[in-house]
Amino acid sequence: MQLVGMLDSPYVRRVAISLRLLGLPFAHRPVSVFSGFEAFRAINPVVKAPTLVCGDGTVLMDSTLIIDHAEALAGRSLMPADAAGRLRGLRTVGLALAACEKTVQIVYEHNLRPAEKLHQPWLDRVQGQLVAAYSALEQEAAATPLPSDESTMTQAGISSAVAWAFTQLMLPEVIVPGRFPTLAAYSARAENLPAFLASPQV
Repeated sequence: MQLVGMLDSPYVRRVAISLRLLGLPFAHRPVSVFSGFEAFRAINPVVKAPTLVCGDGTVLMDSTLIIDHAEALAGRSLMPADAAGRLRGLRTVGLALAACEKTVQIVYEHNLRPAEKLHQPWLDRVQGQLVAAYSALEQEAAATPLPSDESTMTQAGISSAVAWAFTQLMLPEVIVPGRFPTLAAYSARAENLPAFLASPQV
């Protein structure tokens, strides 16, 4: 399998870490959707990261769908087996992905839109959504601690740690670690695990 995309994308990175924790071998092709647009388009005309090129040549997109396929290949899930645990896990993953999405929106608004066309009410709204996502993640992590050992780590933990690291890289002035101590401490522990160290975001 080939995982295509840059690890500074939280979506690419969560797939890479998940593949490692599932014990699935893969080759990483760090092709950018920006500077490597044409090269990426040759692999996947939609130019969406992450892209997974499967062993039979099938091209998959979307991190959640790729992870679903990987779990089927591995014969095990990174989500809790019991219904209540799975429900909590799904909520946490959803919040983490929302945090990634809102971070990306803010970064794109600043980096891709001309300064004279910035729409501050929209930025304020998205920033409010970002803070709300991390506030809810902090509450979830404080109420139900996330496993931080590779043998027990779930997708909720992977996605939370990856989202946190991404936002801290891109918007540290917006999401201040002191306001979210549980998430900050959890991410710090996760980043020292072999699967995370083997998939650095920078």
